[in-house]
Amino acid sequence: MAESAKAKNPMREIKVDKLILNCCVGESGDRLTRAARVLEQLTGQQPVYSKARYTLRSFGIRRNEKIAVHVTVRGEKALEILERGLKVKEYELYQQNFSETGNFGFGINEHIDLGIKYDPTTGIYGMDFFVCLTRAGARVARRKIRQGRIGAGHKITKEDSIKWFQDKFEGVVLNKEA
Repeated sequence: MAESAKAKNPMREIKVDKLILNCCVGESGDRLTRAARVLEQLTGQQPVYSKARYTLRSFGIRRNEKIAVHVTVRGEKALEILERGLKVKEYELYQQNFSETGNFGFGINEHIDLGIKYDPTTGIYGMDFFVCLTRAGARVARRKIRQGRIGAGHKITKEDSIKWFQDKFEGVVLNKEA
């Protein structure tokens, strides 16, 4: 009885809070601006540049050098881009793609698989998809006034997010042997 009542509660419905697309080029300059153009083409939003935290001589990057671009997408557009990304992965993710806090991520090797036409002047870029899942009422923990805490029963677990992925996208979660 308690399980069926829990399942019908609209406050317990899991939804996509945001989708973060990250494209790390590893160097500043022309390749980075072309990667930013790819992300802008894909999302229709202006991407943000990320800087290196510290110098790594073996990789040839310096501290505070721009080395990556990322963009955060919310709402219906996030679901649509996520659908295209999962289609590339054939709706198959590994168990280790899911975090304990109920978020998940995966990467693709070529952006042209998402349906963007190949442009020889741009090149081909891979990117990371990271999905943050939430339930209604999550703002309680983030708001400034009358801030509260989310109870353990309302937090999204790894099992919840795997079940949501399997139900929403008919996805397959594989166990990766170490």
